[in-house]
Amino acid sequence: MNRRSVLGSAAAGAAGLALSRTRAHAQPSGPGPEMTALSAYMAAAATRPLPADVAEHAKRHLVDTLASMVSGSELPAGKAALNYIGRHAGKGAATIAGAVLTAAPGDAALANGMMAHADETDDSHNASRSHPGCATVPAALAAAEEFGIGGGHFLRAVTLGYDVGTRVIMAMGGFAFGSESSLATHSIAGTFCAAAAACCAAGLDDRQMRWALDYTAQQSSGIVAWRRDTDHIEKAFVFAGMPARNGVASALLVRSGWNGIDDIFTGADNFFQAYAPKAEPGRLIEKLGERYAITETDIKKWTVGSPIQGPLDAVEAIRGRRAFAADEVRRITVRLAPTVAAVVDNRDMPDVCLQHMLAVMLLDKTVSFHAAHDKPRMQDPAVLRQRAKVNLLPDNDLAKLLPVRVAIVEIELADGSREAERIAAVRGTPRNPMSRAEVVDKARDLMAPVLGRETSERLIEAVFAIESASDVRALRPLLQRG
Repeated sequence: MNRRSVLGSAAAGAAGLALSRTRAHAQPSGPGPEMTALSAYMAAAATRPLPADVAEHAKRHLVDTLASMVSGSELPAGKAALNYIGRHAGKGAATIAGAVLTAAPGDAALANGMMAHADETDDSHNASRSHPGCATVPAALAAAEEFGIGGGHFLRAVTLGYDVGTRVIMAMGGFAFGSESSLATHSIAGTFCAAAAACCAAGLDDRQMRWALDYTAQQSSGIVAWRRDTDHIEKAFVFAGMPARNGVASALLVRSGWNGIDDIFTGADNFFQAYAPKAEPGRLIEKLGERYAITETDIKKWTVGSPIQGPLDAVEAIRGRRAFAADEVRRITVRLAPTVAAVVDNRDMPDVCLQHMLAVMLLDKTVSFHAAHDKPRMQDPAVLRQRAKVNLLPDNDLAKLLPVRVAIVEIELADGSREAERIAAVRGTPRNPMSRAEVVDKARDLMAPVLGRETSERLIEAVFAIESASDVRALRPLLQRG
């Protein structure tokens, strides 16, 4: 055998090996049962009527998230977003909330997402460790404006976004997966939330939905290094800005003619295999159309991190039955599950620092939006004196109750008496929901300083009558500064 024959045989062998590898990675055509059901459900969502109670929940979450966007426009993360848009991306017709700028859909979704999670005002879905609204609503709004859809379609797109993104995390392992992984469940859920909402607004059919989910999976990212962020800017990007932008990109890519893999959730090198090998894909479609994630998502009473909600409720309840001044308190002991306590233990940002927020609660007898963002006050000697009284104890017994976040607060007074409260159903959670009036009051307080009271009232009224809007673009003058 001469050298040419040897090389030829080697080349043929290599080609055969490459072909066998290609065939090994090429999966049978057609999506699996979970993807088939999910993509069909997503494609039909644009015209499928929502149950009345679900529509009411969706409107409340929409009002709450739009209010978070507007108020967030004046916080550091929102200002960073506006600076970026003004310098690099101010081209296009999509609305930027709380400003006079417009941008292309992806950039608008990025900016509005940054504003929506510029602090801890926005909603949260505890079971999936995600904040659905801050990514879903900005993406849905940008796509809705791009395609000129009506208000009812827009509301259904938002509702779909909550459903899909949270289900992806639940399939990956839910709260337990989020507690054990370095991947950011907030980012992964947000990206799928945003994509589903934008794809619904774009009117994609079931096969296009499958391709869009493929591109969404490729863009899902984020790691929990955001916990080291001290200004809430990177956190806003990971939770909302990046997911909203990427979700819009998935919808626009496929709408413009791109195709993709028919089922990114099964087959070789699929999404779950890469991120969560123990995933249960069946949870993607569990009670689909019966259980709506938007009805299972918290709206926060207090504009602070979720783990602080329960302790603040507890102090308010104790004070409701026994009045006391801050100086009468000798010690406050707070018990939370260890993983929950770690999120809010002596953090640098006021709205995610339990010790600081309880000190403010003792002094002010409430926690206002302004107080939750007053970082210089963290060095106020009067606040520091009260903060020194707060003792946070990780409680392993409470870990057994997760994902329900139970808080136990005991206040020891100067006369030696003790008052205790156990909060198992935080105000604003599905087990203890806020009323429409409470949600409206919160939204009004958040938006009026930016938009003015009259415009804020008109925006709230428009959202609760959103089905009557023939084009969502009608919201723009109500969302922007005069």
